[in-house]
Amino acid sequence: MGLISTPLFPRKQFFLHPVSPCVMFRTFFALLLTAALSCSTAALPAEFSPQPAYPLAHNSSLVAHDPNIIQHRGFYYLFKGGIGVPFSKSNTLDGPWEDMGPVLTGPSIIPKQNRTRPWAPAIIAKDNTFYCFYTVSHRGSNDSAIGIATSKELRSGAWKDHGAIIQTGTGPGSQKYPFKEANAIDPHVFIDPKDEQAYLIFGSFFSGMWQIPLSSDILSLKDPEHIDATRLATKPEDVKPNDEEGGFMTYRDGWYYFWFSHGKCCHFDPKHLPEDGKEYSIRVGRSKNARGPFTDKNGKPLTSGGGHVVYGSNHNKKVYAPGGLGVLSDRSQDILYYHFLNTSVGLRHTDAYMGWSYLEYINGWPVAKYEPVNSRA
Repeated sequence: MGLISTPLFPRKQFFLHPVSPCVMFRTFFALLLTAALSCSTAALPAEFSPQPAYPLAHNSSLVAHDPNIIQHRGFYYLFKGGIGVPFSKSNTLDGPWEDMGPVLTGPSIIPKQNRTRPWAPAIIAKDNTFYCFYTVSHRGSNDSAIGIATSKELRSGAWKDHGAIIQTGTGPGSQKYPFKEANAIDPHVFIDPKDEQAYLIFGSFFSGMWQIPLSSDILSLKDPEHIDATRLATKPEDVKPNDEEGGFMTYRDGWYYFWFSHGKCCHFDPKHLPEDGKEYSIRVGRSKNARGPFTDKNGKPLTSGGGHVVYGSNHNKKVYAPGGLGVLSDRSQDILYYHFLNTSVGLRHTDAYMGWSYLEYINGWPVAKYEPVNSRA
């Protein structure tokens, strides 16, 4: 299709209303500029919106990478990666946050590298017990494990470390499918509201993200000898890197939503940032079944690299590479939370802050908003 479907200056208008060469040039240049901008926008990946299509993040003023939040007795409790899995408490997501100390007062009992600084915790509450799932691993490796600690109260020093529930790379069970090809990091536990079945969701790079049923006490796999594993999301084998991780599942109005982070998460060189859209962004697919298959807004399976972008970098990188996400259902309002960087502040691991956005569902698909909405309307 041509840039312009009709003549720039219809002859009848031209002779009735003479136009100076200067005006003609300005008009022609403006039309070319408009066409160029249209082509530039069209050149972006179809699933990625140009900046600043997304709202600014609400900033919690709390440094946190891979935050995980639960609500208990009127307070928010935020857990994050770090020495012993530190956690904080606040009565609002904006803070101020009270430091509550670490979950683990010593190294994890899992005999793997980096066990003093577990990653990406996931917290759930069930039957008056709190469960903290955590990652023990090191960068670029799948010699990893997911461990569990439990407590009857949200207090440092009150947690019991049960060790590993799954391992990859080395360790008991690591040579079974899917662990022999997966990476045991980034845990999330989803309890299906329909039947109370709990699922462990995990995975990063390597072979994508997986889901496995848990036993009723949530401390072990439902059937360790015959593992019923489902792959939820991955890129095609010929597409590298397989940079999808940090899965999170929710249920709303008959749909199961599978959320995840996509792109480069961290260790950015400020002089050589990745191409726009290649950094972390938050994506989602949905299904009528907790076990999938999940597809994005265009019907593309998540197991073929699909994923609808809900939130990405915006406002000239004041919000950059948002990811490590979770979703809170705070009464009638769903809230998406995540970590993000601000390129004008810094790109180090310690420059990541917890941010959050309200969610509105339009035709069953989540849209990030700055102002509150009734997401159940």
